[in-house]
Amino acid sequence: MQSMRQFDLHPRIVLSEDDHRKLIALALAGSGHGSDAADDLLDEIERARVVPATKLASSVVRMGSTITYRPDNGPERTVQLVYPAEADIASGKVSVLTPVGTALIGLDMGQSITWEARDGNKHVLTVLAVQQQA
Repeated sequence: MQSMRQFDLHPRIVLSEDDHRKLIALALAGSGHGSDAADDLLDEIERARVVPATKLASSVVRMGSTITYRPDNGPERTVQLVYPAEADIASGKVSVLTPVGTALIGLDMGQSITWEARDGNKHVLTVLAVQQQA
């Protein structure tokens, strides 16, 4: 049986206009300063379909969402996607500037994506549930 890691999964992603604007600024601030994370985020943002926040389905990962996902290399995980200043891995708050955070942004429930860890290994994650902030 073939591993999903052998494929590059890059599903369509959707961002709200507000998240798109803020994430572009964040990525551009770090781009060109030796930050692969900022460049990776910029690549994801550039391929996203941008819609008004009122048109974004509640099942789509956005900033502040709590996401349960299944990685190919371990048990299910539940994290909240946050900006770098709010990140705290001990409390499950993952920065959008981490490889996992960049992979999650804009995904819809049920979608899978291939992402590259900092050690260069490719992984696949699948979004199982998305909960929005109240």
